[in-house]
Amino acid sequence: MAPALLEVTDLHAEFRNRDGGAPLSAVDGVSFDLHQGETLGVVGESGSGKTTIAHSIIRMLPPGGRIAGGSIRFDGVELTTLPARDMRRLRGAEVAMILQDPMASLDPMFTIFDQVAEPARYHRGLRGRALVGEVADLLRQVRIPSPKQRMRDYPHQMSGGQRQRVVGAAALAGRPKLIIADEPTTSLDVTVQRQYLDLLKTLQRETGVALIFITHDLGIVAKVCDRVAVMYAGRMVEQRPVERLFHDPRHPYTQALLRAMPKLGSAEPLFAIPGQAPNLAALPRGCSFQSRCPQAGAPCLAERPPTVALGLRQEVQCHFAEGAPS
Repeated sequence: MAPALLEVTDLHAEFRNRDGGAPLSAVDGVSFDLHQGETLGVVGESGSGKTTIAHSIIRMLPPGGRIAGGSIRFDGVELTTLPARDMRRLRGAEVAMILQDPMASLDPMFTIFDQVAEPARYHRGLRGRALVGEVADLLRQVRIPSPKQRMRDYPHQMSGGQRQRVVGAAALAGRPKLIIADEPTTSLDVTVQRQYLDLLKTLQRETGVALIFITHDLGIVAKVCDRVAVMYAGRMVEQRPVERLFHDPRHPYTQALLRAMPKLGSAEPLFAIPGQAPNLAALPRGCSFQSRCPQAGAPCLAERPPTVALGLRQEVQCHFAEGAPS
C-alpha cells in the first residue's frame, strides 16, 4: 500500500477553561490516516471533537485552543512544528477547507470572481486571461451555469446551493491534495444536498483529491465515504470501512447511532440515546460512554478502554469488543 497522505498520531487538543479550572480536552489521543483519493467520514454528536480535529490539521484553532500533543504528518511534513509562514502557504495550496455556512467563507463585498481567483493567484501565480479562464473553468466544474457571467455576481445574488458550490470552486482553485468538508450540506435542502454530494464525488474522481467529510449524518456517510471514524467526547471510538461499520458495528455508541437513524416505512418510534455526553473539563476516569452504555461493567468505570484491532486500518476502543473481524 502506498504511504498515507495524512497521518494523525495520538493527537491531543485542548481549550482554556473560562472558569480557570482544568483545560477542556476536546481531542483526546486521536489517531488515523488517509490516503490519496480516499474519503474518510468523521461522525459524532455536537461537541465530540470533529471540527477541532479539522482545525488542528490546518493549525487554525479558535482563541484559547492549542495542540497539546501528538503528531500531524501531511505528505511527509510534520505540521505541528511547521513555521507559520510555511503553514500559510500550505493552506489552500495543499489543504483546503469547506465550511458549513458558505456565507462564513464568502465576503459579501467581493465578487465571485475575486473570491475564487484569490487562491489561484496566491498559490499558483495565475494572472490576466489565464486567471479569468481558470475561474470560469472552476465554476463550470462545480456546475455553475453561465460561469463567465455569474463570476461578476456577488454572493447574495446566488442561491444557498450555488454559494456552497462556489466555496467548493475556491477550495479547488489552489489544486489541493486534501479537502476537509465540515458539515457542508447542513444548510441545503434534500434535493440540493444530493446534487452537492454527487458533485463532490465527481470532483474527487476527476482530481484524485482526498476528502475528510465531517458530519453528524450517517446517511451521508453511507453515500460518499470509504471509511468512517466515530467520535465521542474527544475520542475516536471506532474506525472501520463503511460497509463493515454499518453491517457489524462494534462500539455501543456506534450501535446506538445506527439505531437512531430514521428508517423509511417503520412504525417504530425514533430511538434516542439516553443521557448526555460528559463534561470535557471533567471526563470520567474510565470509558467516556459509561453512563449511557447498556453494556458498561466494572472495567468501564476504572480504566480507559483498550484499542482493539479488528483488521487492517480497523479498530475499536471498548473493554468488551471482540478482536476477531466478522
